[in-house]
Amino acid sequence: MVRGPRPMPQGQNKTPAIPYASALNPAQYQAVTHPGGPLLVIAGAGTGKTRTLVYRVAYLVEQGVDPRSILLLTFTRKAAQEMMERASQILDARCAMVAGGTFHSFANLILRRYGSHVGYPASFTIADRSDAEDILNLIRTDLGFHKDKARFPKKRALMNIISRAANCQMSVGQVLAQEYPQYEALEPEIEEIARTYARYKEERAIMDYDDLLTKCRDLLRDHPPVRQRLSWTYAHVLIDEFQDTNAVQAEIGAFLASEHGNIMAVGDDCQSIYSFRGADFRNIMDFPKRFPGSTVITLEENYRSTQPILSFTNAIIENAREKYSKRLFTKAEGGAKPIYTRPPSELAQALYVLQRIQTHLQEGVPPHQIAVLFRAGWHSNDLEVLLGKHGIAFVKYGGMKFIEAAHIKDVLAFLKATVNPADTISWHRILQLLEGVGPVTAKRLAENVKEKGLESLVSKSLGKRKYGQSLRILHDTMTQLTTGGEPVSQKIEAVLTAYQPLLEAKYDDAPKRIPDLRSLQLLAERYENLETLLADLTLESPEQALARENGPRHRKDHVVLSTIHSAKGLEWHTVFIIHLVDGHLPSSYSLHDEDAIEEERRLFYVAATRAKCHLYLVAPKVQGQASFYSLATGGPSRFLFEIGRLGKLVRRDDPEAA
Repeated sequence: MVRGPRPMPQGQNKTPAIPYASALNPAQYQAVTHPGGPLLVIAGAGTGKTRTLVYRVAYLVEQGVDPRSILLLTFTRKAAQEMMERASQILDARCAMVAGGTFHSFANLILRRYGSHVGYPASFTIADRSDAEDILNLIRTDLGFHKDKARFPKKRALMNIISRAANCQMSVGQVLAQEYPQYEALEPEIEEIARTYARYKEERAIMDYDDLLTKCRDLLRDHPPVRQRLSWTYAHVLIDEFQDTNAVQAEIGAFLASEHGNIMAVGDDCQSIYSFRGADFRNIMDFPKRFPGSTVITLEENYRSTQPILSFTNAIIENAREKYSKRLFTKAEGGAKPIYTRPPSELAQALYVLQRIQTHLQEGVPPHQIAVLFRAGWHSNDLEVLLGKHGIAFVKYGGMKFIEAAHIKDVLAFLKATVNPADTISWHRILQLLEGVGPVTAKRLAENVKEKGLESLVSKSLGKRKYGQSLRILHDTMTQLTTGGEPVSQKIEAVLTAYQPLLEAKYDDAPKRIPDLRSLQLLAERYENLETLLADLTLESPEQALARENGPRHRKDHVVLSTIHSAKGLEWHTVFIIHLVDGHLPSSYSLHDEDAIEEERRLFYVAATRAKCHLYLVAPKVQGQASFYSLATGGPSRFLFEIGRLGKLVRRDDPEAA
């Protein structure tokens, strides 16, 4: 139950130290000077969300609120620190005393004080992700499931399943049905692991990251005296990025405000794109229901993008099934319309983006102010190769560089061993893909191949081993590759056919890796020999290698490649959104789920709102199904053609050179 708002102390100074009215636009000013009670601030992209929170902190302190009674919850410690520093700069050092931090750090603080109420001593230890996975692997082994089930999920997948269940308040069975259908038959075993894992932690006074949230929620829910004490301790609760909270975090916020109702949630429903991490879109949509009498303020004046870009982004989100109404605008004049182009192929898409990047660089746009955004990490594979060949340095966020991904390295090992049978490093990697072959055995077998040739893999003694049949298949595949005169495309097909069962056995997320292999296959079709393909994929200039070693300090000289999820909260002068095709954006995995389609639309909106001056919408004509590694794909994204006045909002650009 949420009680009425606690009265705000009156400031001692009649004239405020900060000229709020002139420093803020009218909507920001209304939010900052809100008198108390539940407040939801819908902050559109680029509308000064952080500025509003910073000034709200300063305003509360200036009004006489004890800064130690202000709780600012964010998703990174850095964000909380920067906000408090900015508030201190515009007011005074009192703002540094605000209780700010992440949900997890706050929960840790509270559980150190009151953990005995939920069965934990103050001295409990926290298991990081790696530690938690190791515990699960130990339990999996002790229960014998690693032997009985050849396709039993590995420790990382087990952690994902159990964590998802905790954060989304779902059962293990529900998580398996939605996310891991290949393991549904193993529900009883996985539930047993989850129960054993919970007991293991309790008996040893260990909490993982999810426990910090769930135990804090349990403490507030089940122990009213503690909840009341904490609620009155933190008389004002401010939560940033509220659209990214999960069910447990939203409950914690509600319990903390239960005695006074002074909760301010800031976020943007149109940027709710993290359901895969447990974020719940309903939290921000249902805020007024959870807190009756809420004030809802919408920030619409944008300080980032030109009006033509904003007009396009407004049109994207108009078709959302459920949203808070808003229309972003800017007082700045001018700007170019977004450019929409349909290159004739995926390779042509990469060439088009490369050419336009080169043009913008020649015009003086700094490399780090150019970004290429995409739905999935593999979408940039062709472009990565082209940028490397043309000496344009880049960094990639939200997914490993194409040639650094483990499954690509696996396939390249087959190809390298084909070109050079004496390459023991590649053989070592290939052999360890076989069940029952460990590092020691792989090293011995690799040396045998180097000294005695492929026939060493099919000796009588090896044929009796449990991996004997696997060695026979490998021998036949490699013999075909090294002696045949097939085109590169056929060699790749043979490798992928042999690799498919190995991929499925090694990686729990094998289906998500398949598009990378399709991309490699399409790339290989453009080459006449393996040597050139391998050289283009593995070589980089000394300058590029040096830049990578020196890390972020020199990345202002790098173009940015990023998944859209990793781009949220950032901005660039020029933005390209590539693979804007049905089956890619929206993702093929979402096509039969209305809620998932809605999130994919918001993902497109987030991508488009990253652009300040130039926005490119690139929808290549994708090739048909080439092999079992291909995804079914369609025409241009439905999110483009549900915009009725698309032709007025964008400019077409389909040069023959593309």
